[in-house]
Amino acid sequence: MAKFSILNYFKESYDEWMHKVSWPTWSELQNSAIVVSVASLIIAIVVYLMDISFQTILERFYTLF
Repeated sequence: MAKFSILNYFKESYDEWMHKVSWPTWSELQNSAIVVSVASLIIAIVVYLMDISFQTILERFYTLF
């Protein structure tokens, strides 16, 4: 009986993936990839600038002692 329920599960999963899911078009996928890439680059630049600024502040602070 466990075989039947597993087989049934895979059949239902396949049917759901192929017929009930709305897949993005190729252009939507490309646009999303560009948005994610640009956002990742901006976040990386912000983190880099924060790192450099904290490093500079701490170096100046440590030279006082």
